[in-house]
Amino acid sequence: MTLTATNPVLPGCFPDPSVIRVGQDYYLASSSFAYHPAIPLHHSRDLVHWRPIGHAIDRADQIDLGGIKASGGIYAPTLRYADGRYHLVCTVVAGRGASGNFLISADDPAGDWSDPVWLPEAPGFDPSLFFDDDGSAHLLGTREIPGTGGRTEIWLRGLDLEAGKLTGPEHVLFSGALVDARWAEGPHIYKVDGWYVLLLAEGGTAHEHAVTVARSRELTGPYENHPGNPVLTHRHLGRSYPVSGVGHADLVQTPAGDWYALMLASRIYGGPHSNLGRETFLARVEWEHGWPVLNPGEGRLTEHVEVALPAHPWPVPDTTDHFDAGTLDTAVWNLLRGPAADAYSLTERPGHLRLRLLPQTLAERSTPAFVGRRQQHIDCAAETELDFTPGAPGEAAGIAVLQNDTHHITLLVTTAADGGTVVRLTEHVAGTSTVRGELPVGPGPLRLALRTRGQAYTFSVTRSPDGRRDVGTVDGRFLSSQVAGGFTGVYLGPYATGPAGGTGHADYDWFRYGPAAD
Repeated sequence: MTLTATNPVLPGCFPDPSVIRVGQDYYLASSSFAYHPAIPLHHSRDLVHWRPIGHAIDRADQIDLGGIKASGGIYAPTLRYADGRYHLVCTVVAGRGASGNFLISADDPAGDWSDPVWLPEAPGFDPSLFFDDDGSAHLLGTREIPGTGGRTEIWLRGLDLEAGKLTGPEHVLFSGALVDARWAEGPHIYKVDGWYVLLLAEGGTAHEHAVTVARSRELTGPYENHPGNPVLTHRHLGRSYPVSGVGHADLVQTPAGDWYALMLASRIYGGPHSNLGRETFLARVEWEHGWPVLNPGEGRLTEHVEVALPAHPWPVPDTTDHFDAGTLDTAVWNLLRGPAADAYSLTERPGHLRLRLLPQTLAERSTPAFVGRRQQHIDCAAETELDFTPGAPGEAAGIAVLQNDTHHITLLVTTAADGGTVVRLTEHVAGTSTVRGELPVGPGPLRLALRTRGQAYTFSVTRSPDGRRDVGTVDGRFLSSQVAGGFTGVYLGPYATGPAGGTGHADYDWFRYGPAAD
């Protein structure tokens, strides 16, 4: 009884996966950075097919993401289960409001999560939870060693879950497997055959990323470094290898006793570029002499993984959102830096997503009228029907392809210098905007489309009776984190903006996204 997984099992920007099993069910949490709702949660019954079940942060009063820099915000959640309740610890980085490490809890991972309990005594980032056999709870985390340029240490303290307080003395467990190891982080502890096994990410989140491990007979150490570290990495395979940056793993055991690891990695294409960001991959795990072996016999991530569980697929979601619901489908769509009630409406014109022409733009650390979804395929196709006529100079609506505030592409219907209406393709790179194509369009609804072939992003417009016309093609390599920096993948979707004080809006009848046909 096996099934075959195809990696990545969660395509698109779902980094830093943390996984648990409760009975026959598996739950996974991911980082979300500046996007809201935050901390996406997925559910599986076979580790292969995953369905979204909500977000741990979905209320405006839980976390303030206002003003968060690109790739700031929500970092590296750890999801755990104890005594009938789900617990999650995480970090807010560079927040305008409360920042640092926090704890939230829920009776149902798909239900409402508590307001954050902030942990000011917990230094650093990448917190994790460990529940020992005696029922005691412990918090561990990562902090930088001052003056070392990225060397870190892993610390551990007791945790009173009810009071939301750290207890007892602090213990420093580990500072990396290799000599002068940088960014030993993302720690998780497991109890296996009497060993406390400490799993780490190491080497930074880019090409040098790796999975390392240490162990101890006592929770507080000392921890023995595995002589075979790193236990998984792709950095020795070279920068042209199609999967890179492997690390930040979490382990899970099936009811039958088999072990698997979920971790992040990036698909590389069009040169050393990974526009889709850090995705979630699956690997088998076996134990030898008390140490985990990841993908034994391979020593690397593979495209296909055999999983010893019965298949449990979920219904395939519709590739087109017709915006018929009264609320935004947050399993698909995200907003930047928090909810913005004034940014959109799904009720003012039923069956349409209405974006208001807010003065906030993608180039600011604000919440613009942008409703984005992850790019999840190297070759993808997206299309929408837009009903919009600009009423004044500066009013614009269309679609955007976003990496961050300084690296993005816009295809917008707006006013021309002669007062007519055009659809304009603009490339925004490192703060410089360059028009890559422009076509005149008449009044009335039109279709805007995007198609990617590798790093080529081709945009088109369709309006009867003109038919489909290409506006231009942009080389999208600048949208990768290798060029733009940061930790996220590309998002794309409807976007609108206009001068302050305006009352205009743009209506989207539907939005379709999926893999590009051959």
